[in-house]
Amino acid sequence: MPSNSKQEWIDNVYGPGVQRSPEREPKFESTSGHTFEPVYTPEDNADQDYNEKIGYPGEYPFTRGVQPTMYRGRLWTMRQYAGFASAEESNRRYRFLLEQGQTGLSVAFDLPTQIGYDSDHPMAEGEVGQVGVPIDSLRDMEILFDQIPLSKVSTSMTINATAPILLAFYLALGRRQGADLNKLDGTVQNDILKEYIARGTYIFPPKASMRLVTDTFKFCSENAKAWNTINISGYHMREAGCTAAQEIGFTLSNGIAYVQAALDAGLDIDEFAGRIAFFFVSQSNLLEEVAKFRAARRMWAKIAKERFKAKNPRSWMLRFHTQTAGVSLTAQQPINNVMRTTLQALAGVLGGTQSLHTNSWDEALSLPSEDAVQVALRTQQVIAYESGVADVVDPLAGSYYIEKLTDTLEEQAWKYINKIDSMGGSIEAIEEGYIQREIQDAAYQFQMEVESEKRVIVGVNRFTGPHQISKLFRVDRSWEVKQKERLREVKAERDGVAAAAALRSLEAIARGDGNTTAAFLECVDNYCTIGEICGSLREIFGEMKQNVVI
Repeated sequence: MPSNSKQEWIDNVYGPGVQRSPEREPKFESTSGHTFEPVYTPEDNADQDYNEKIGYPGEYPFTRGVQPTMYRGRLWTMRQYAGFASAEESNRRYRFLLEQGQTGLSVAFDLPTQIGYDSDHPMAEGEVGQVGVPIDSLRDMEILFDQIPLSKVSTSMTINATAPILLAFYLALGRRQGADLNKLDGTVQNDILKEYIARGTYIFPPKASMRLVTDTFKFCSENAKAWNTINISGYHMREAGCTAAQEIGFTLSNGIAYVQAALDAGLDIDEFAGRIAFFFVSQSNLLEEVAKFRAARRMWAKIAKERFKAKNPRSWMLRFHTQTAGVSLTAQQPINNVMRTTLQALAGVLGGTQSLHTNSWDEALSLPSEDAVQVALRTQQVIAYESGVADVVDPLAGSYYIEKLTDTLEEQAWKYINKIDSMGGSIEAIEEGYIQREIQDAAYQFQMEVESEKRVIVGVNRFTGPHQISKLFRVDRSWEVKQKERLREVKAERDGVAAAAALRSLEAIARGDGNTTAAFLECVDNYCTIGEICGSLREIFGEMKQNVVI
């Protein structure tokens, strides 16, 4: 007779089956420590109210997606992250990718640009153009987007401590191209809290940094209304080792901190919340990642609507960019990374992402080669046009397993948010080292599982063997010399009096309570450099020193 309940099936069918054929090792656990049951049934979701917890696409709580048509109306933005060597070389890569069908740009900046040093600063020596494009002045931005009309592309800029300055460069260039700034489409990451937590490219102390963030919110709400003013990132915390549930909890807690800072600065939530975006990783556990995205959407909708009393439904929407997991890429048997990236990209699409970057298979070894970048882009295109997963909105909805896992991840993530709330919020939790310790502990646990083979990494701790490495991409160091020469030319050719006046105006505003983003725009218009601008702010705000958490 067929089983009448899940427990009856486990007792009478599954249990004897396990006795005859024991379950394989390792045990079945999510990255967040949740044990997977052998099967899921309607009993696992018996108490779930469909309209309250799942609903319909484009409607609160947005579990099934922020748009009613999702990819039936428009595919996600295919946005490959790129930048290296120089503005000229990066421009060539962008134009190549656009010719290959990329639908949005994503700019990687070098380390000196990220931490506010000009290319000729001693701290920049050997780092110019190595992991991104160097941007010292508006001249570099003009070259970077040569023959690329900003009014016709969507651009994401992965930049944080210097985000408002790079945004000013972009807006100044858009104005020179004749674009309507209120129609420029794109995102600036501008998420400084995760830099204190997991990445480290911060400059100023938290209070000053949060002011720069909220100044950007205010300026864009009036002058660049279509621009996404922040891209709150769980990606880097997950890359540092946190679990899926921690990624949700820590990211949304940071989002709460940014919203509260903006409200404290006098902004109305419905003026800026609709331009907040998020950034998540997509790891290789496909179904857990799908559930993670769905849980995060539902939770942010509740936070925006119930906690912050936002009235505009757009303010409740969690729109997000996804990048496949750089930390999962292996130097051993690197071609395996193509398969990993495919699974991760598929999870992002099934989870309802608004834009997607797919890593290149050779990135564990070097900056990506042009051939590898093309394969990464083609991976998105095959998913979009050949797999069929974009033909139906939220095709995994209603899966007993997906819905249960979505609920489980949400429950775990709320515990982290409540803990951080009890500490006073994200800034206090960061200052006390709580979030950093949680990530460190999770990373340690993961590594122990890899080393004990409890967690299998194909080609690394199982199925190992010889692997062939093709020719790797390397940045020509001669570009650093050329970049320094261009910087000297800019300083020699600009109106030095006007540049100095703009910097003095910035200093006065930074010491007071005016909008720094507007002052940055005046500075870059007069070809002040990023090092000069950040140097002025360092004198006023001071610098954040590393807080070692043990």
